[in-house]
Amino acid sequence: MSNTTTESADRDQPEANDFDRRLREALDIANIPTLLLVLVQLTGDKRWLEEPYRPVRSRGVDDNDTGGLPTEIQDRIRNGAFDAIRAWHRNGEIAISEPAPQLLLEMMAASEGAPVPDKYAGIMTARLKAFSEPDTASLDGLVPPGFTALIVGAGMSGVCAAIKFQQAGIPYIIVEKQNDTGGVWHSHHYPGCSVDTPSHLYSYTFDGGDWSRYFPPQAEIDDYFRGVARRNGIYDHIRFGTEVLAADYDESEHVWVSRLRGPDGTEETVRTNVLISAVGLFAEPIVPDIPGLDGFDGPVVHTARWDSTLDLTDKRVAIIGTGASAMQLAPAIVDDVRSLTIFQRTRQWAAPFPKFHKPVPEPIRFLMREIPLYQHWYRIRLSWIFDSKVYPSLQKDPNWEDPQHSINAINAGHRRFFERYIREELGDRQELAPRVIPNYPPYGKRMLLDNGWFRMLTRPEVTLVDNADDGIDHISGNTIHTRNGNSYEVDVIVLATGYNVARMLSTLPIRGRDGLSIRDAWDDTDPRAYLGTVVPDFPNLFVLYGPNTQLGHGGAFIFVMECQINYVLKSLQAMFEAGIGEVECRQDVFETYNEAVQERHQQMIWTHQGMTTYVRNDKGRVVGNNPWELVEFWHLLNNADLGDYHVVESAVEVAVR
Repeated sequence: MSNTTTESADRDQPEANDFDRRLREALDIANIPTLLLVLVQLTGDKRWLEEPYRPVRSRGVDDNDTGGLPTEIQDRIRNGAFDAIRAWHRNGEIAISEPAPQLLLEMMAASEGAPVPDKYAGIMTARLKAFSEPDTASLDGLVPPGFTALIVGAGMSGVCAAIKFQQAGIPYIIVEKQNDTGGVWHSHHYPGCSVDTPSHLYSYTFDGGDWSRYFPPQAEIDDYFRGVARRNGIYDHIRFGTEVLAADYDESEHVWVSRLRGPDGTEETVRTNVLISAVGLFAEPIVPDIPGLDGFDGPVVHTARWDSTLDLTDKRVAIIGTGASAMQLAPAIVDDVRSLTIFQRTRQWAAPFPKFHKPVPEPIRFLMREIPLYQHWYRIRLSWIFDSKVYPSLQKDPNWEDPQHSINAINAGHRRFFERYIREELGDRQELAPRVIPNYPPYGKRMLLDNGWFRMLTRPEVTLVDNADDGIDHISGNTIHTRNGNSYEVDVIVLATGYNVARMLSTLPIRGRDGLSIRDAWDDTDPRAYLGTVVPDFPNLFVLYGPNTQLGHGGAFIFVMECQINYVLKSLQAMFEAGIGEVECRQDVFETYNEAVQERHQQMIWTHQGMTTYVRNDKGRVVGNNPWELVEFWHLLNNADLGDYHVVESAVEVAVR
């Protein structure tokens, strides 16, 4: 060995030793089922999928960190992973660069301790590929001269759309009425505000983030979206403080004419070929119609419009509502207030989640950053656990013996588990159980994650007023009066009453063909779209997070939104290649699809009449939740067919068969 080579090796040695030390620290606490997947891909050795290394079946939404395996077996896996990862770090070699679909299913089934259906091979393969090849293919050379898209909103959907359009080489304008990115994660900052989806799942496929917590707080999520926008070079292109006052379709020129108002009040008009709505669902807070609320003698604040100057120390606080925001807010403030009175409109199911408020240890963050395969496989497993496993429990069994409380055998089992958990949390306050355990099936309303809610209800300074027994009648002065004649003096009222989700796009005044407004097209509260994305009479309009796209059975919508954007890009590519300037969803395609959506919903939990839910409108139609299994919806959005559209080329309508 030459002196030069020796000197280089000496310099590299401390760095290698430091990597080995940090790797050992990480592997000592790493997730065993994930390590097995990494081992198989790095080494090609399938014995890691067999006994005695095969984990026990994952339970619920738990990560199953130890795999349920004896310590000796865990140590073998950790040592094997150390050798394989260290070798990869030094030579960059991966035995199986892209696992074949059947092998991928075999690997996942082994890591979960249970079979994974064949139909998931495609979506899992696609997600793995998206992790390792994050950039969208360029359409440079296909985009017509002067073509531009307007993206409205720079939250989760808008930021992603802008990044993908930029990668594809499609010119765009992006506007955001707030002063920063993040959408609801920028505007919502009530105490305890956090995500109830694991952070490594609540991330773009192309940017997994470097999360400090498994379920991070609002500020960290807000920072994540801002950071993604900056890292991908689109942040400085966003026109902040800019609102769309009106967007009208010009049929003669096949363009959208949008009137914008900037941060200084100046108005301008822009003409774009395509309009992308990325305004989201949670834009219009619901203020309950309670007599006397307007005259309450004290602060009244909605969780969606939190006043950061509001001091709740030693205050008598009333919370109206018991949904997701209330379940986060109440435990976060209970130590500060003098008393907390909760007016419960609906009882809620809530599941335990062991990693609530737990930090991601620095060694695991190192593993996520430095070993991409570990992060990729960890996220694939999370997707299976949160997105897919619960779907069978949402299906109605027409012969089920107790349809009021559950809808099938699996659902009944979940009910027993959740009810047992709630009773355990209530401890010696079992008299609360009939007032907090729902009388409708699990998943009928959005399944919440318990962050100490039930234990909080047992505290002496907390009073629960259940609407089923004694709801609010009216408010006078600083007193809330109930139907049974009870009175509660309070200093502050917090409205945790949710959003008018059925009035989708309420903040975006849109008029399509013949001046038809989206409000009229949707009868205000009855939104419908083909694939949740396109609507007849509104050519070249694409709606992200549109009707029937929300994952009501759990998991992260962020992947569905990426699938929608992929569908939009494929549609635009097909338009460019065919020389088409306008696409408008065919009415028959639209009707057939929406009939199928509602037909599927009739067989599912959200049409159960035992509860009210924000995903069902005043006409009884489910407008928010997606009835499809995630893998089904992925397949639907994976194919953009111009045959689903009326198309116009050079102002002449042509038929596409």
